[in-house]
Amino acid sequence: MISWRDDAAILAMRPFGESSAILEVFSANHGRHAGVVRGGASRKIAPLIQPGAQVTVTWAARLDDHLGSFTVEPVRSRNAAAMADRLSLAGLNAVCALLLMVLPERESHPLLYQRSIALLDLLGQRAVWPLAYLRWEQALLEEMGFGLDLSACAASGVNEDLAFVSPRSGRAVSRDAAGVWADRLLPLPPVLAGKGDASGAEIAKALGTTGFFIENRLIRGLGDRPMPAARARLIDAIMRADG
Repeated sequence: MISWRDDAAILAMRPFGESSAILEVFSANHGRHAGVVRGGASRKIAPLIQPGAQVTVTWAARLDDHLGSFTVEPVRSRNAAAMADRLSLAGLNAVCALLLMVLPERESHPLLYQRSIALLDLLGQRAVWPLAYLRWEQALLEEMGFGLDLSACAASGVNEDLAFVSPRSGRAVSRDAAGVWADRLLPLPPVLAGKGDASGAEIAKALGTTGFFIENRLIRGLGDRPMPAARARLIDAIMRADG
C-alpha cells in the first residue's frame, strides 16, 4: 500500500455508491487530490466533510494512480461562517470552484495553499473579505505563472498615472502611453495595485481585470470550459454589500 498524511481544505464532496463519498481536497503538500471516504454520505460524517472544511487526511491506495481512499480527521468547520450571509457563501463557492478548475491534479502548491487557508479563515468578515479575495486571485495568477506586473508602464517605464493593463502581457500601461489604444486595454483600478479606494465597486472593477487573465490564460488551456458561475455570484454579492 501507498499512503500519506497531510493537512487539507475540502473543495468538493459528492456521493459515491450507497453510503460513501468522493472528496476532492486541496492539500498542503500533495495539491488537489481525490479519494473515497467510506461512509462519507452518512448523517454522522457528511456534515463534517463539506466544502471549505479544514481537515487532516490520510490517503491510501494499492497503486499511486488509483483513486484511493481518505481517512478524514476534522480540524475546522467553516459551515457557520459560510452560511452567515450571501457574501460569505458566494466567496466560499468561488474559491472552491476556481481551485477545482485550475489546479492540476496532484501538483503541490504549498504557498497557494497557505494563502487559500488564510482567505477561508476570513469568511464572515465582510469588511475585509472582498479585498482579501482580490489579493487571493492575484496570488492565484502568480502561482500559476501568469502574475500581473503593475510596477511600471510596459511602454515607457514610468510608474506614475498607470491606468491600464495590457491583455497580452499583463503589464501596466500609463494613460499617456495608451493613447488611441486605450479602448483595447484592461482597466487598472488603483486598488489592484495596492493603492486607493477599496470600495466594492473598485474591487469589482479590479476583479474584471484579474478575471480576464483567469479566463483567458488559466481556463482557456483546459478546453471549452466557462468561468465558474460562482465567481459571478461573488462579484454580484460584493457590489450589493457595497450598496
